[in-house]
Amino acid sequence: MSRIRYIALRSLQTVILLFLLITFLFFFFRLLPGSYLDVMSVQGASHASIVALKHKWGLDQPLYVQYYRYMTNFVTGNVGVSREFHVSVLKYVQMRIFNSLLLAAPAITVAYIIGGVLGGYMGSRRGSKIERHGIVPLIFAGSFPAFFMGIVLIIFFAGQLNWVPTGGMVGFQNPYANSSAAWWQQYLTWDFALHYILPFGTIVLRYAYLPTLIMRTNVVEVLGQDFFFYHRITGLTSTQRFRRLVHHAILPIVTLYPISLTRAIGGLVVIEMVFNWPGIGFSLVQAVFARDYPVVQFVFFLIAAFVIVANFGIDILYGYIDPRVTIGGE
Repeated sequence: MSRIRYIALRSLQTVILLFLLITFLFFFFRLLPGSYLDVMSVQGASHASIVALKHKWGLDQPLYVQYYRYMTNFVTGNVGVSREFHVSVLKYVQMRIFNSLLLAAPAITVAYIIGGVLGGYMGSRRGSKIERHGIVPLIFAGSFPAFFMGIVLIIFFAGQLNWVPTGGMVGFQNPYANSSAAWWQQYLTWDFALHYILPFGTIVLRYAYLPTLIMRTNVVEVLGQDFFFYHRITGLTSTQRFRRLVHHAILPIVTLYPISLTRAIGGLVVIEMVFNWPGIGFSLVQAVFARDYPVVQFVFFLIAAFVIVANFGIDILYGYIDPRVTIGGE
């Protein structure tokens, strides 16, 4: 199979998966018990108001009509209106998604860089003290839940040492927090950096152990292969051999990176609750309690779609990352 045909086939599969994902989420959330209208009814809304809202939102139409309208609107970029906050879902989640990605993406990237380098070094020093004992602190940190690690860091660095704030994204005295200045200016302040340290460090400590373990195992495996013995007898320096060793052992790490990033974004609920970080996880909890299904449905789609698209990109990059990977026996 040629590379162009493979890319075209994987692109078609990705589009089909995204379509099936949207369809599944649409019917799944409509089969769940309870709705925003039920919440309104409990809160004392009149029957006439509920009937009017059903007609306004199209909930009195047959399910296939609702599905057709939803898919048509989704293609055009209209993913619904938040029932609780009465704004477009896209407008409601866009900055919260940015806040979550700003926290998770750099932290997971740093965790994988640290884990890849440490794992490669430990694996290349098989039997040494650093290989036997250096992995223990990372496994210890990765064994605890993320929220527990966050609480420990808050107690020590914010409570005992008073070096950083306990939570939030910016302080009340930040000049850009509630002003008409450009939205991005608050992210460039020292106040934001201080609030960023603890949640960032929590994610790095929590996720660094997995790439370290996998990289260490892969390096040990590559060291025993024939082609690496050839690298030794050709007279390559230790630095050159280490770079080639990492290059051949890094493929599983690249595969796990988007998965871990997605897991981190999905698992940010507890971290954002602990640190009061205004991201998508905290907003998702609010939407679930309010039965705001348009928001919940779109957030679930974004997380699952990220996994699908990220795996598609990794599959395409496989052949460029490791020349041993072929397509259809090429």
